[in-house]
Amino acid sequence: MKKLLFILLAFLALANGNAQILDPAKWTTKIEKKSETNYILTFNTVIENDWHLYSQFTPDGGPLPLEIIFKNQKGNFTLVGKTKESKTRTAYNDIFEVNETFFEKKGQIQQEITITNPKLTEIKVDFNYQVCKDVCINIEKSFTFTIPAASKTTEIVTVATDLTTIDSAKVDTAVTNTDINKEQVVTPAKVPVLDTKPSKQRGLWSIFFIAFLSGFAALLTPCVFPMIPMTVSFFTKQSKTKAKGIRNAIIYGIAIIFIYVVLGFLVTWIFGADALNALSTNVWFNIIFFVLLVTFAASFLGAFEIMLPNSWANKVDNQADRGGIIGILFMALALAIVSFSCTGPIVGTLLVEAASKGGIAPIVGMFGFSLALALPFMLFAMFPGWLNSLPKSGGWLNTVKVVLGFLELALAFKFLSNADLVLQLHFLEREVFLAIWIAIFGTLAFYLFGKITLPHDSPMSHISVGRLSFGLVVLAFTIYLIPGIWGAPLKLISGFPPPMTYSESPYGVGNSKGGSNASAQILPEGAHLGPHDLIAFEDYEKGLAYAKSVNKPILLDFTGYACVNCRKMEDYVWSDPAILKILQEEVILISLYVDDKRELPKSEQYVSKETGKEIVSVGNKWSDFQITKFKANAQPYYIILDAEGTMLSDKPESYNSDINAYKGWLREGIDRFVKVK
Repeated sequence: MKKLLFILLAFLALANGNAQILDPAKWTTKIEKKSETNYILTFNTVIENDWHLYSQFTPDGGPLPLEIIFKNQKGNFTLVGKTKESKTRTAYNDIFEVNETFFEKKGQIQQEITITNPKLTEIKVDFNYQVCKDVCINIEKSFTFTIPAASKTTEIVTVATDLTTIDSAKVDTAVTNTDINKEQVVTPAKVPVLDTKPSKQRGLWSIFFIAFLSGFAALLTPCVFPMIPMTVSFFTKQSKTKAKGIRNAIIYGIAIIFIYVVLGFLVTWIFGADALNALSTNVWFNIIFFVLLVTFAASFLGAFEIMLPNSWANKVDNQADRGGIIGILFMALALAIVSFSCTGPIVGTLLVEAASKGGIAPIVGMFGFSLALALPFMLFAMFPGWLNSLPKSGGWLNTVKVVLGFLELALAFKFLSNADLVLQLHFLEREVFLAIWIAIFGTLAFYLFGKITLPHDSPMSHISVGRLSFGLVVLAFTIYLIPGIWGAPLKLISGFPPPMTYSESPYGVGNSKGGSNASAQILPEGAHLGPHDLIAFEDYEKGLAYAKSVNKPILLDFTGYACVNCRKMEDYVWSDPAILKILQEEVILISLYVDDKRELPKSEQYVSKETGKEIVSVGNKWSDFQITKFKANAQPYYIILDAEGTMLSDKPESYNSDINAYKGWLREGIDRFVKVK
C-alpha cells in the first residue's frame, strides 16, 4: 500500500514538472534579396524578461557561446564577412572569471551570403546557444530558409537592426522553440544580478592601474631612465625663460601620451572593439602570444635586443631639430622608437591583456602607460632641482629589465595554459604549471641574491638592501607556491593557474578534499570520485544496480560541467559536515551531465520517442532522460529514488542555498526509503 502511495506521489510530481520545460526565447527569421546572388539572412529573437541569451562572442570557460552552423553551405553558398549581432551587454562573472556577452529582451543575428549554386532552393542553419535566468538552457535549434523567387523580391532591402522596426509581413519563416529534446539547462553565472556598467568600469580601472604601474616599470629600464636628465636639461637650456622650458616639457609629455594613445586607438579601430575579446579565447591566439612573450622575455634577459630600424630613429631625430611644437612631437616619437627595445615588450603585453577585455581597453591601457612614462619628464622640467635626487644610472637598471623578463616569462605560460585548457590536452595541468612558476620565481630569487648573473649584468661586490628585500619577497612568494602542488588553493594567484579540477590529482598529490584519503579506495565499477571525494556514478543503470546491491537510496543529480549553481551547491551546501556525512554514508550519488559532448557509439544513438529528435551525445541522452522521465530540463535538479527508480520525495529539489532546508529534503526521502524497506 505504501509502495502505491509513493508511486502516486511520483506521478503527481511528474505531472507538476511539465511546467518546468522552459522555452524563454522565441525566434522569427527572414531572408531578403540584396542582389542577383546575394541574400541577407536575419534571425530575430524576443527573450522573456530577466533571461539572457549568450552571444557568439562570449568567451570559453563560462556559459556556452552561440554557435552558428550553416549545414548545406559546401558547394551551395559562401558567407560574406562576419556574422553580425545587434546590441549586447557584457558583465564580469566572478565564478567563471570571464566577461560574458549576452542579449536581453531582444536580439538580432544577420549573415550575408552569396549563392554559388543556381539550383539551390533552401538554406539550412543550426543554432546551438544558451539562455539563462536562475537556470540556463542549452538549446539546439534548426532553421530553414526558402530562397525567394526572382519575381518576389527584386529590390535591395535594408535589414532592420531593431526588432521594433521589423515588418512582420516580410517574415518568410517563423520558428518557435518546440525542439526540447536537446534543450539542456545549466545554471547560470549570475549574470542577471550584475550591473554591467560598474563591471566595465572596474575592468577599465584595473587596466589603467596595471598599465600605469607598467609605465613606471618601463621608466626604470636602461633605455628610458638615462633620457630623463638629458631631455629635461635640453628643455631648460634651450628655452629662453623658465616658463617656456616648463611649457615645452609639458608639451613633450602630452606628445608622449598622444603617441601611445593613438597606438591603442589603432588597435581598437583595426581589430574592432569586440573582435580581440572573442579572439582572446582562440587556441592559436594564445599559442602565438605565448611564443611572443617568451621572445620578449628572452630579449629582456639579454639573449638579444628587439630594436626598430636605426634609420627610423635618425629620420625622426632630424625632424626633431625643426623646433617648435612639431619638433617636440618628433622628439617624443624619437623617445618611443629609441626606447622600443625596453618598452616594446611591455607595450605588447599590455595591448594583449587590454585587447582581451574588448571595447576601449587598449586606449585606456596606453593612456595609463604613457601617463606614467610622461609624468617624470614634465615634473623634473618644472622642478629641475629634483634631478639631484635621482639615483645614478648603472647596473641596477639592467636588473629591472631582467626582473621584467622573468615576469614576462611567467605570464607567457598563462597563455599556453589557456590553449591547453581549451583543447583539453592535459599537457599543462595545475601541478606542471605551478612547477614552472616555482622554477621561474625561484631562479629570479637566486638572481636577485647575486647567485646568478646574466649577459648584461655589471660586476658587483655586494647587493643593495633594496635588492635583498625584493629578493626575499620573491623567495617568500616562491615558497608560497610550493604547497599548491599538494592541493593548497593559492588564492593570491587565483585565475592564473589551471583550476583544481584540471590536475593530475584534483585535491593535490596523495590528498583528498575531505581528508578521508578516498582516492585510495577501490571504486565500484562505473564509479569515480566526485566532489568532496564522494563516490559517484555517471551512468544511471550502473548506479541503479549498485544501489540495489548495497540496499541504499539514490540521490539522482542532473548537472552540467558549465553549471555554476551546480558548483555552488557542491562547494557551499554539500561541503557542510552534516550534508556531506549523509552523502557519504546514506545515499548512492548518480550525477548525469547533460552538457557532456562525448558522442555515443552508433549502436546507442536513437531517436527520442518524446521529442522525435536524434540523440547522438552522452549529454543528449541524459537530457532526454530527464525530460522523458521527469518532465523537467533544469539543472541542478535533485531527486531521491529507491533502487527500482521510484521517486521517494514529494518533489524534486533544485538550487537551494539553505543548508537546513536541503538537509530536511534529503532526510525526508531517505526516511521514506527506510520505512519501505
